Amino acid sequence: QLQLVESGGGLVQPGGSLRLSCAASGFPLNTYAIGWFRQAPGKEREGVSCISSRSGSTNYPDSVKGRFTISRDNAKNTVYLQMNSLKPEDTAVYYCAARRYFCSGSLEYNYWGQGTQVTVSS
Repeated sequence: QLQLVESGGGLVQPGGSLRLSCAASGFPLNTYAIGWFRQAPGKEREGVSCISSRSGSTNYPDSVKGRFTISRDNAKNTVYLQMNSLKPEDTAVYYCAARRYFCSGSLEYNYWGQGTQVTVSS
């Protein structure tokens, strides 16, 4: 059974940091591309990062570039999203998702976690 479980969300002040975790079970994470997405109420889903399966290539949109970093720990079958210099506009539910090998748009991911809430507020 293929599962993704996010954790690490919470309340943080502007300028603070959080590390989100995406733990995979039922499949080897190192043969999949893993993307992080977020969605705020009334807003469209937005991709914030992705890491490919073999090369480990990563990409980020301009909204988070230089602040967010995605990484993979194959021994733990877990992908992380380190979020620094957080802003109120980063507030959203964050989801991880998986597809084979290569990063792509959100519609191409066929496995999704339940999400974890991130709230950035003073």
